[in-house]
Amino acid sequence: MPEQRRIIFQHIDEEGYSNDIDCYQRNGGYEVLKKAVTQKPEDLREEVKKSGLRGRGGAGFPCGVKWGLVDRKSGKPIYLIVNADESEPGTFKDRYIMHQDPHQLIEGTMISCFANDVKQAYIYIRGEFPHGAKILEKAIQEARDKNLVGQNILGTDYSCDIFVHRGAGAYICGEETGLIESLEGKRANPRIKPPYFPAVLGLYQCPTIVNNVETLCHVKHIIDIGGEEYTKIGTPGNTGTRIFCVSGHVQKPGYYEFEAGKITMGELLNDVCGGPLPGRKFKAVIPGGSSAKILKFGERFKGTSRAGVDYDMGVEDVPMDFDSLAMIGTMGGSGGVIVMDDSVNMVEALANINAFYSHESCGQCTPCREGSLWMKKISSRMVKGEARKEDGALLKSVADQIPGRTICAFGEACSWPTQSFLTKFGDEFEAYPETKKTKSADAIPLV
Repeated sequence: MPEQRRIIFQHIDEEGYSNDIDCYQRNGGYEVLKKAVTQKPEDLREEVKKSGLRGRGGAGFPCGVKWGLVDRKSGKPIYLIVNADESEPGTFKDRYIMHQDPHQLIEGTMISCFANDVKQAYIYIRGEFPHGAKILEKAIQEARDKNLVGQNILGTDYSCDIFVHRGAGAYICGEETGLIESLEGKRANPRIKPPYFPAVLGLYQCPTIVNNVETLCHVKHIIDIGGEEYTKIGTPGNTGTRIFCVSGHVQKPGYYEFEAGKITMGELLNDVCGGPLPGRKFKAVIPGGSSAKILKFGERFKGTSRAGVDYDMGVEDVPMDFDSLAMIGTMGGSGGVIVMDDSVNMVEALANINAFYSHESCGQCTPCREGSLWMKKISSRMVKGEARKEDGALLKSVADQIPGRTICAFGEACSWPTQSFLTKFGDEFEAYPETKKTKSADAIPLV
């Protein structure tokens, strides 16, 4: 089993480490920023591109490529937004960075701002993190007081300020264009792409970069060691480390940081997290936050990878990286690993997920608005003891009408759980009317 390699989480839960600037600087903080502002912005962008860093918010899009798409010829100001709206169920990594090591995020943000000629940045933080927002505001002020944020930083002619914006507690604000709408003071309805690609028409119709908290923290370390050296961490196409948030039915749930692709699902759940609870067996796992497609223990995956290599592996054998998980029909997403053992009723688990997505749909697109609602209605009715044998097929039929027919990816996010649960556990849905004949007093509470 590989050892953890803590880069982003180096000081998380470290005894004696505090979130103030003095502690951060005693541990080498802001030295990389001091080095970065002496270099050319385009050279910094090239290092990030060379590193192969992929976004850690869910999609896994290459960060350097994203920066390269920014319209630098329009003459409009360029904005950078830190997506700290960590709302994906099963994901809890960014909040630890913000609570325990906020200056790492601020330093990574300032380096990224300098590299992209940004004069104003925003940290859009989830509304349910009021304490985190206060910590960040205090940390930014500490950095201002030491001339690390604000006017003419570190004696240069470069100026850039950072502001914290608290969201209103909506999952849809994690979608970058919905986030931008919210930041502008409007209802968070995602924008149509094209033409509203943030890199061209983002905040205030200006070029905008939107990056996840963990992603921007990696930028600091890339500039520190160089893009070439960074590629030696992780695996080809999946460089750097990944933080996995493991929750559910394991003996040692928590957050763990490993080199991307260097640890398998089995090693993570059995060796690192202590295996299933006593007397239980693993039944299923969602590898990348609740919207990722579920995997069933015991199933095998056969095929040929993009590199032309044949594979035949079980769930336990899958390397924990973006490409390997995509290869078997799911995704690495936000790194939220949700584990379910054989005590879980999959119909009731899906009903809870469906209730969440129905509640969080912005309602802008008919397939998503109506589809998420009907999936919730059907699955809620089932767990209340009114299930019919054909409900499984009905649920899948509704889910199949949503993907590819909506403005943003929320449509896929709300349909994938239903599609994958029905594909992997269709027999449980078919048998549910018999196993749940009585109107249940023990039905799970739904959102």
